[in-house]
Amino acid sequence: MNDRLIDDDTLSLSRKSLLPGEGFFYPDSFDAERAERETSETVTGAKRVVIADPDADGLGCVALLREAFGTVALVPAGPHELSDAIDRVANDLEADARVFICDLAVDDFQYIAGQFDRLTTQASSVEWFDHHQWDPADAEQVRDHGARLVVGDSEEVCSTDVTLDALDHDFDSEYADLAAVTRDHDLWLREDPRSDDLADFAHWADPEEYVQAMCDHGADLPEAVEEFLADRRIEKEALIERATERAEFEEVGPWTVGVTYGRCSQNEVCEALREQGADAAVVVKPSGSASIRGTENFERCHEVAGQVNGGGHPKAAGCKPDIYDDMLDYAHHWTTHGAVTKQVILEAFGRVADERSEG
Repeated sequence: MNDRLIDDDTLSLSRKSLLPGEGFFYPDSFDAERAERETSETVTGAKRVVIADPDADGLGCVALLREAFGTVALVPAGPHELSDAIDRVANDLEADARVFICDLAVDDFQYIAGQFDRLTTQASSVEWFDHHQWDPADAEQVRDHGARLVVGDSEEVCSTDVTLDALDHDFDSEYADLAAVTRDHDLWLREDPRSDDLADFAHWADPEEYVQAMCDHGADLPEAVEEFLADRRIEKEALIERATERAEFEEVGPWTVGVTYGRCSQNEVCEALREQGADAAVVVKPSGSASIRGTENFERCHEVAGQVNGGGHPKAAGCKPDIYDDMLDYAHHWTTHGAVTKQVILEAFGRVADERSEG
């Protein structure tokens, strides 16, 4: 395939809004080989390793670990990559290494059971800091393996908060401030203007670059980073506008659900839909995943996501319905602006509404 067809630098804004990023078109085997190589290079010889979600909250945890312990090797992993990341780390982990897992939850322990057993057998200790919704049985199995699991209230704290409290270290006040600003975005409080900066910087920067900036500057980003963000936000705002204009509103049970499609910053789009009267907002992405955001009128996002291969918090969750069998399904997804995915998620809202009325 011609590289130009997927090059983000040459795609028009209208096309970019409808299609996934170029990384989507790389085969999983390519990503797996690269991840295995990079993990081996990172973990080999390391005395401390952290597996973390590479968003602002997960990387905030890494900054705290670096402050507390100095060198800590970072292995970034999204929620759907957890089992593979644990497996890769276990392959190359030093026998006396200490392992941390941050801002990642288990959907079902059986999916990581073998890998986690290898990890806890190999490591000197495993500590897991998180704030997502956990099934008590999954939490018990993690602890039964000898791991220390600390889970905070997902409606009150972020994982950076949890890590700050869980580590036996006298942190400077700037790290408490970093946790507070990270929480402001992760829990979608939006009371501190710096929190959007952290979220955007974590999204656009290399994870190591972000962590180093947090260690050097805390939540008060330097002028060079602010200029970088201002430049990137020109396109970001344009993509937000296009996704917002595509939105449709559906009445599901007692709720008004705003649903749209596009490559965009989902939090800002969902906020715009809430301002237009949505109790809950759904942004379906060209990659096939979706973000679900709630309000004070809808705090069951994790229940909806849980029915369609996802999970999260009462007011913020994500999912990727298991409906894509081949590239023709994705082609249909792009040309119909996610019609099938929208319908599947709206049906999940309907089931949650039915459970509410029955209860």
